Amino acid sequence: MFEYMTAGEAAALWKISVRRVQRLCKENRIEGVLNINRVWLIPKEAKKPDDAQRRKE
Repeated sequence: MFEYMTAGEAAALWKISVRRVQRLCKENRIEGVLNINRVWLIPKEAKKPDDAQRRKE
């Protein structure tokens, strides 16, 4: 069985805002997310996506 965390738990773990996590989920930038009754469920093993605004060198 998969283990999930909420957007609030992911935000605390990744040190970003809840709104940013919700946006990442909506943009399908986090693999395996589920949206059930307007609650985002994120797999516990999911990695924080790279910031698309930062240049990789």
